[in-house]
Amino acid sequence: MRSTFHSLKFFNYRLWFAGALVANIGTWMQRVAQDWLVLTVLSDDSGLAVGIVTALQFLPTLLIGPYAGLLADRLPRRKMLIATQSALALLAVGLGVLVLTDVVVLWHVYLFALALGVVTAFDNPVRQTFVAEMVPPSNLPNAVGLNSTSFNAARLIGPGLAGLLIAAFGPGWAFILNGLSFGATIFSLTLMRRNELHELPHSSRAKGQVRAGLAYVRHRSDLVVIMLVMGVVSALGLNFQLTSAVMAREVFDQGAGGYGALGSIMAIGSLAGALMAARRQHPRVRLVITAAFAFGVTSGVMALMPSYELYAASTILVGFSSLTMLTAANTVIQMSTEPAMRGRVMSLYMMVLLGSTPIGAPVVGWVSEVFGARWSIGVGSIAAILVAAGAALWTKRNWHVEVHYEMRPRPHLVVEGPGERHGRARDALGAQSAGQASQTA
Repeated sequence: MRSTFHSLKFFNYRLWFAGALVANIGTWMQRVAQDWLVLTVLSDDSGLAVGIVTALQFLPTLLIGPYAGLLADRLPRRKMLIATQSALALLAVGLGVLVLTDVVVLWHVYLFALALGVVTAFDNPVRQTFVAEMVPPSNLPNAVGLNSTSFNAARLIGPGLAGLLIAAFGPGWAFILNGLSFGATIFSLTLMRRNELHELPHSSRAKGQVRAGLAYVRHRSDLVVIMLVMGVVSALGLNFQLTSAVMAREVFDQGAGGYGALGSIMAIGSLAGALMAARRQHPRVRLVITAAFAFGVTSGVMALMPSYELYAASTILVGFSSLTMLTAANTVIQMSTEPAMRGRVMSLYMMVLLGSTPIGAPVVGWVSEVFGARWSIGVGSIAAILVAAGAALWTKRNWHVEVHYEMRPRPHLVVEGPGERHGRARDALGAQSAGQASQTA
């Protein structure tokens, strides 16, 4: 347990973790309130309308992601975070005021979703890379895992709280509270001890830096595999805010409370996956592929559940597999990327992860209207299984991955790739050098 929370011993990270936990609760509240507002108040149960809102919110990441990542490599990251978090707070409060004054219409939500997407496009890469400045490099996997723990601990609270708030007062106050919650993150950033930050190198202004980031990724087959898998799964599978809304409303005839509870129950599995990720020191590409396949299987089972109670219980495994996949991908990319290039690489990853949503969300929304809510989950399940299987076959063939069983010390499956073979050779060389040194002595 001590190794799980090891990064909390650093003062700056403790501040960040506490502030982010409060802000994440507000973010989950707004996600639930926004989708419920569009689905039940501003449209006639239109899954397509919810899909359009989701697409607009993530479209800027697809368009300006590389330039946002370049700024994350150039500018002071702490100051940039204060600016983006302040802008997100103002947008949340602004939309909340429109809802509370009963003047909000659907195009208002579309506009705010687009503006939120623009700010988030700049916030995501700098927030991801700033984690590496709060802890030593050896603690980065643990810090990334704890970040996911904070996000999913908030998910246990936020959706359920939003459901109760919507049922009692309507969705407007959820936006207001989200705006206020960003104050916790901003306050934590202002209190940090700057002399204890492990500041990453900054890139100086030069021509062709965005192209350099693209070329860096293009020549790294491990990064390409991760981004391909995550792009497909994100586009068609990670649309929980849409699929949960239409399943709760149309299949199980649930109100706002039932919809909000689904997010909180899924967070049980997500939180378990995040805590396990915080203990994992060296995640690899194969974990991303395996978790993507598991996500496809578990989400397919979830789509078939006949009752609300069984559907809600099945979300736990979906949350666990999806969080394992997301955290492993994030950690592998950050740990294997040069520090001066990290902002651009992370922005490209976020562009693939979030920027694929504008393509997938309207498709998933259309599928829910034409073929039914269950197929809106089924299409993501099938896509995840196919892309994970394809990636596994490609890596086995091109990276010469070997899979075999060993019976000792207990029966288990061994997956051996270039990384394992290199490590074994390095250990053997080290043992040989130690033996020669002892003979000389």
